[in-house]
Amino acid sequence: MSTARHTPLNSVAAHAALITYTLIALFPVFVIVINSFKARRAIFREPLALPDAESFSLIGYQTVMKQGDFFLYFQNSLIVTVASLFFILLFGAMAAFALAEYRFRGNTLMGLYLALGIMIPIRIGTVAILQMMVATGLVNTLWALILVYTAQGLPLAVFILSEFMRQVSDDLRNAGRIDGLSEYKIFFRLVLPLVRPAMATVAVFNMIPIWNDLWFPLILAPAEEVKTLTLGSQVFIGQFVTDWNAVLSALSLAILPVLVLYVIFSRQLIRGITSGAVK
Repeated sequence: MSTARHTPLNSVAAHAALITYTLIALFPVFVIVINSFKARRAIFREPLALPDAESFSLIGYQTVMKQGDFFLYFQNSLIVTVASLFFILLFGAMAAFALAEYRFRGNTLMGLYLALGIMIPIRIGTVAILQMMVATGLVNTLWALILVYTAQGLPLAVFILSEFMRQVSDDLRNAGRIDGLSEYKIFFRLVLPLVRPAMATVAVFNMIPIWNDLWFPLILAPAEEVKTLTLGSQVFIGQFVTDWNAVLSALSLAILPVLVLYVIFSRQLIRGITSGAVK
């Protein structure tokens, strides 16, 4: 009886905590978006006020479209993010399937070795990565970023997907082998459709760091033709004068694709996070 009495109170407390956390997380985004539609003076005079007839201005968006090559930066970011996620999911799922399905000497050791990539930041090896890219002639190319982000995201992908693939029924895979399916067909036709929530989770966890990263684009691809959106936004930040209207407008435009993709994958993401807790 005591548990039943406390259940509504616990639910209200949990929802209140989640709503509070959501408001705190979205507050910076809200401030960036509303100030992107204001004149420069209004941004500093009333940064938390909504734009009105007096303060409303599109000068920031006009500057981004005219002065900065926004569409090129957006295209580069989109190519790098989509290609990196494709390789992370493909190679991560294949490695996870091998670790979960086959038993070989060093199986556990290999899994632990891959898990080290989650604990060791890839930025520690920035100097070695830069030397490697220079030696292979990949500096100032999108491939340099794609390869680095793929290597960065694989450990987490293998760790998550291998746990989900171990939950796939052995009878299903054995039935496919009896029907004459090859290992590749079993992987692509039987296993992958069952772990789509986990793959959506991996995609969301990797998408945001890749899209927002400034470190590796600044070091590996600083040329104008391969700049990403985050790096391209820095052209409006000067040593003495900063065009805050353009900066906030560029950041608002950069946020939009992430929100759209999150809405698309949100249902699969929630299923992927909760499926391990519900049997």
